[in-house]
Amino acid sequence: MPTPKHKMPTPKRRPPPPPAPNVVAPAENSPPKPQVTLQEPSRKKNPSKSTKLFQRVRSVFRSFPVINPPCKMPVPIHDGHIHGGKQLTGTLFGHRKSRVNIAIQENPRCLPVLVLELSIQTGKLLQDMGLGLVRIALECEKHPTEKIKLMDEPIWTMYCNGRKAGYAVKREVTDDDLKVIQMLHAVSMGAGVLPGDAADLPEGELTYLRAYFERVTGSKDSETYYMMNPDGNSGPELSIFFVRV
Repeated sequence: MPTPKHKMPTPKRRPPPPPAPNVVAPAENSPPKPQVTLQEPSRKKNPSKSTKLFQRVRSVFRSFPVINPPCKMPVPIHDGHIHGGKQLTGTLFGHRKSRVNIAIQENPRCLPVLVLELSIQTGKLLQDMGLGLVRIALECEKHPTEKIKLMDEPIWTMYCNGRKAGYAVKREVTDDDLKVIQMLHAVSMGAGVLPGDAADLPEGELTYLRAYFERVTGSKDSETYYMMNPDGNSGPELSIFFVRV
């Protein structure tokens, strides 16, 4: 007689696990943000009444328009400083074929107090500076009804050595700016190429030039930044005039 076949019991299926919460995994190839150790710039105290009076009297004698002469005007320098100027740190940086950026700091270890983007290529500006003095005049229109500080103006008409060269824009500090400034926090003066993968990009390498700037305030509608040579005796290589007309 045939042996009866016994049916194997059907195993019970386990219930599916509950769905996991929506968790976005970090990107494997995203580079970590660089640690920023730059300090906040110092806050100026409110000037006294006597200081305000002195500033008003001085502005009467210094509120003349800025004129770009065809010849190189001598700048009074004493012990490597311009009379009446305040020393700051300025950095020109950007890819060679892209627009140049200018960052102004109280010192190399502080966050920038001003960042400008100029409508001129970084390589072109550095090339012109190697040939001689470069004078950049930034002009904006005066609005009597608006009370805004000169360096808070958002956009400027730009003139380079007397020729109109587009515009300059004041902008907020970006993460890319902080990355550059952080890498240069130990550099007081110098020029070179920053490390990175920009050599294969069409914009070219990321270059920089850092130097001391002397800021001279003429009035509430005019300021001038002179980039000083390292020897401190041959005058500025770059002059940036801010004027509100």
